Amino acid sequence: PLRVLRAAQFAARFELRVDPRTVELCRTIGLEGLASERIFEEWRKLLLLGKRPSLGLSFLRDCGWLDHFPELAALVDLPQDPDWHPEGDAWVHTLHCLDAFAAERIGDDWEDLVVGLAVLCHDFGKADTTRWTDGHIRSLGHEQAGVELTRAFLGRLSSHNDLAPAVIPLVANHMVPQHLFKVGAGDAAVRRLAGRVGRIDRLVRVARADVLGRPPRPDRGFPAGRWLLERAQALAVSDAAPEPLVKGRHLIAMGLQPGPRFGAILDTCYEAQLDGEFDSVTEGREFAARLVAELPGEE
Repeated sequence: PLRVLRAAQFAARFELRVDPRTVELCRTIGLEGLASERIFEEWRKLLLLGKRPSLGLSFLRDCGWLDHFPELAALVDLPQDPDWHPEGDAWVHTLHCLDAFAAERIGDDWEDLVVGLAVLCHDFGKADTTRWTDGHIRSLGHEQAGVELTRAFLGRLSSHNDLAPAVIPLVANHMVPQHLFKVGAGDAAVRRLAGRVGRIDRLVRVARADVLGRPPRPDRGFPAGRWLLERAQALAVSDAAPEPLVKGRHLIAMGLQPGPRFGAILDTCYEAQLDGEFDSVTEGREFAARLVAELPGEE
């Protein structure tokens, strides 16, 4: 079974077409008995080294191996609105997105792996949300619908504890850059997005691959991504979530003891910080002091 996955990543890496006789042979081979980490290693190579990941995934489909990855199989023949997706169904779109991602890898294995997996998984939720509505094909809410599907997919591939927490927020928020740009969102919205995804720079890469994966639509750039990155960099949140200014030690210094309200106070302070109500530790402590004074019964 490992040779099937190796054939897929070789096809992607060296832009090869697999001989039909090999495809037929692979149809007779199952996945049983292959450790998940060995499976994951071949996926890792496909995403990090593949010049055209689409060729590797197309081979897996041709030899019937998508049945082992049902979240991907569900995208095959899943219709999309042609006004937004002239390239075809959700499977074809995913292939184009992966090739767009591969063309713009940055050479950092962890960063490229997280972004590549997010691109691979970003439309999993369309299988459960695609409907014909008012004369158009819509997949409303597919971002959130894809969260548990992505978690399940990654859980079968790898036991790496840091992988799903890094990938899933990118799947859940991959439409947000376009939305924030469209509405001209303020600083608070950008900070909140950074709080959700951790790395806005990763999210912009995923969203850009999504936009590029729609040929024959021409590449007109990704102004939403450029705008969001500039805003995030100005706020110092492009590659990390905002660090909470008010911490537990500050509340303890005010005489509070850890208890049921302790976490709630910290959460409220953080939300206020994201909204721009304060931007220094001193102002944050003053905000927390006012908050505590307004809470009846707090010891």
